[in-house]
Amino acid sequence: MVLILFYLMLLCMFGFICTMHVFAASLGTESENSLTQEAGTEEGTDAEEAAAEEITQEDTDNSAENTDIEEQIADMENFTAMDVVNDMKIGWNLGNTLDATKSSADIEDDTSVFETAWGNPVVTQELIGAVLDAGFNVVRIPVTWTGHFGDAPDYTITESWLDRVQEVVDYAYDKGAYVIINMHHEEWNEPYYDNEETACEIMAALWSQIAERFADYDEHLIFEAQNEPRKKGTDVEWTGGDQEGWDVVNATNQAFVDTIRAAGGCNPYRMLMIPDYAANSSVALQYLTVPDDDRIIVSVHAYEPYNFALNTEGTDVWNNDTAAIDTLMSTLKEFFLDNGIPVIIGEFGAVNKDNETERAEWAAYYLHAAEEIGVPCIWWDNGAVIGNGERFGLISRYMYRCVFPDLLEAMMDAVG
Repeated sequence: MVLILFYLMLLCMFGFICTMHVFAASLGTESENSLTQEAGTEEGTDAEEAAAEEITQEDTDNSAENTDIEEQIADMENFTAMDVVNDMKIGWNLGNTLDATKSSADIEDDTSVFETAWGNPVVTQELIGAVLDAGFNVVRIPVTWTGHFGDAPDYTITESWLDRVQEVVDYAYDKGAYVIINMHHEEWNEPYYDNEETACEIMAALWSQIAERFADYDEHLIFEAQNEPRKKGTDVEWTGGDQEGWDVVNATNQAFVDTIRAAGGCNPYRMLMIPDYAANSSVALQYLTVPDDDRIIVSVHAYEPYNFALNTEGTDVWNNDTAAIDTLMSTLKEFFLDNGIPVIIGEFGAVNKDNETERAEWAAYYLHAAEEIGVPCIWWDNGAVIGNGERFGLISRYMYRCVFPDLLEAMMDAVG
């Protein structure tokens, strides 16, 4: 009997020890789980806080950016095109560079292949700095988009080309200058009735992408619809056009204006330039339809008098031949300035015939006459200083200085 009780006591003690082991193991597991859970909670909290801080910073950045754009828009609402034009002094064209074409190049080629196709070097900040230091406060950047966009219906512009255009724009824009970009040397916009619908479609598609890229740029960036839209190779190419040409140019200009005004950011308030047929400075002006918009500027090109200023076989003597210039200014005043519509002469100049003194006298008269009616002028510089042909080079693309200092001095003195 005693032996039986002894065995029962041993069994109870063994059961108690096992139970205690299980209980201890359970406590250990719960403790471990608790520690793990606490550690996980701390890690989760840190991650959540970091994410929240990142979101907060992103929201702050976006808010600041939106505030900047809103402030720019508020400022732009107070400007008319006439205000901006009156703030312009004199301009310079970056010709034969981003507007150069190269039919053998592929759309994905390095942008410098196009930029240097007509013999000028790649544009640098130093070049634009030299232009601004010389006294110019407007830089017109002609841009050819043909060869840099895809097929219908999107006509997507190559990202690398947009990037390069923006980079060159910033060279001048970041220095506080006015910058004009356009569509130059295009073939798709020839003004025929049977091409009108397609031309308007491409115009809208390309400018909507450009407007999006530059949406947050203020009034110092100006869009110019097109360069010299005309019927190439015809009898009316340079003589002022015909009814068909006038109508289609007006239609493509309107497609441009509608596109920019419907775009976001600062674009509803952006200053816009539109040309008449071939940017003609006489006959076609009376057929230009100017939209009812106080942020529209008329663009004309005028190399007057022709035999001195543009005709390479013409005279190299100025001889105070003022008649053509006087007629030009009175025409612009009558058609536009007297009606509250600002004008920019987007291209002017006199080709180098080894006659700097004559050109200086001519430039002084031309610019003074334009200033009297409130029309800023933009010198056409194609980079050509030596050789034959249309030598309009003024600022060396290699030495970053003016190669005709007397001419430059006369120009700056005339615009005061």
